[in-house]
Amino acid sequence: MADNNNEFGCRDWNEPALGGVIDFYDGATVFITGGTGFVGKALVEKLLRSCPGLKTLYLLIRPKRGKDIQCRYEELLENPVFDRLRSEMDADKVFAKIVCISGDVSDPGLGLSPEDKQRLSEEVTVVFHSAATVKFNETLRTAVTLNTLGTRRVVDLCRGMIKLKAMIHVSTAYSNADKPTIQESVYKPPGDPEFVINCCQKMSEDDLQVMGKRMQGRHPNTYTMTKAMAEWVVAEQADDIPAAIVRPSIVTAAWKEPFVGWVDNMSGITGIMMEIGRGTIRSIVCDQKLRVDIIPVDILVNTLITSAWHTATHRQNAVRVYNCTSGARNPLRWEELGNLCQYHSLTAPSKYLQWYPGFSFRTNRMVHRLCEILFHFVPAFILDIVLRLTGSKPMMLKIYRRFKMAARTGEFFALHQWDFISKNIQELDRDTNAADRAEFPVDITQVVWDTYVKDYVFGIRNFVLKDPPSTIPQALCKLQRFYWMHRMAQCALVGIIIHILKSK
Repeated sequence: MADNNNEFGCRDWNEPALGGVIDFYDGATVFITGGTGFVGKALVEKLLRSCPGLKTLYLLIRPKRGKDIQCRYEELLENPVFDRLRSEMDADKVFAKIVCISGDVSDPGLGLSPEDKQRLSEEVTVVFHSAATVKFNETLRTAVTLNTLGTRRVVDLCRGMIKLKAMIHVSTAYSNADKPTIQESVYKPPGDPEFVINCCQKMSEDDLQVMGKRMQGRHPNTYTMTKAMAEWVVAEQADDIPAAIVRPSIVTAAWKEPFVGWVDNMSGITGIMMEIGRGTIRSIVCDQKLRVDIIPVDILVNTLITSAWHTATHRQNAVRVYNCTSGARNPLRWEELGNLCQYHSLTAPSKYLQWYPGFSFRTNRMVHRLCEILFHFVPAFILDIVLRLTGSKPMMLKIYRRFKMAARTGEFFALHQWDFISKNIQELDRDTNAADRAEFPVDITQVVWDTYVKDYVFGIRNFVLKDPPSTIPQALCKLQRFYWMHRMAQCALVGIIIHILKSK
């Protein structure tokens, strides 16, 4: 591959690159996969706002549900994540830097047209590969196609980019969830990626399911397993390009940028926190004494942007890995997170409150299942009956099942704890200059969890529930009513239990 690179005469990785992070992106052409996802949106916004010298930003977008890429692009720009950019800059001029490319990581050659492939090969200097399926219960075939094979296709494309300075692969800190301590290195995956890819292309679904269960071992799901194989692909096949891997833990709401508490989805912890605040979740399977490892989305985005600069300017032979995590340097326990979430939910409740907030972490699954039936299923069932009688569409059982599934798939991560080594992030922070550290902070120790969770709760209220601050007085009155109803329900339950005991 070295001979091919020399033919182009444009790439010399032994020549040192100078300047800071912002200088690095002057005149840069960036290619992003997964730009319409939660992390992708924040990455696009930050690059456009904080790197004014950026020349072009290519976004790989696939047609979806009958919408072409132009329609999806217009929907993307309507997202509140870009409101700050619109208010501070000439939005039309900035957005003109974005060029949509039709494609899909699940298609051969990323589904690129010959013209788009040639354009990317000739112009791109930095690649961020963040496209992936994050569903824990995905079939092995789908997870391999999107996470592992998709990564190989991106690496193949990068090999032909004659001006490439850095390729950043967005992985997950849980790609090696079968190990208690995670170093900043690539581990051998549970299966050879090429062999597994071939099997997924030729074997039946039933045979794949059997093979997947045998391969999975101590991995909790196909997501972590296929992300581990994707890392191996980068380490093995990207040895001839300047590549790095960033492993975030649980990605959560923004710490500061583009807005304090910004979040735009209900997946994972965000959905659980939302339902805790609405009073619909009363029991969660979790060991509250363990650490929860969360990383604000803007700290992850800053790590991605600066790690590309670091990869280009501080080169090394092996693929550098950045564990973008919080547990080792700014620990937070599940018990603290739960208490802070409940406290701040009571301070500024939402008008969409369903009951008085209150929940417990449990490790006893039998007790949890009983509480789930009494406090989750039964109320949802009754509310759906009320909705039907009033002529409304029943929805509570559907919501209950969705969050039951989300909570169940996340139980493994709530009952285990990992030690993530994060020396490369600290080195990255030291190597940036003062101006870049201020513009692209990556130091998780700066986050104060009490303040952050408060902003997170407000962010869920504002950005997910679309509930403006003006409704807080109304919601506080509703909270007060639910409080007394909750107390009366508790008294009634105690009375029933006493009556049953006396009758025996």
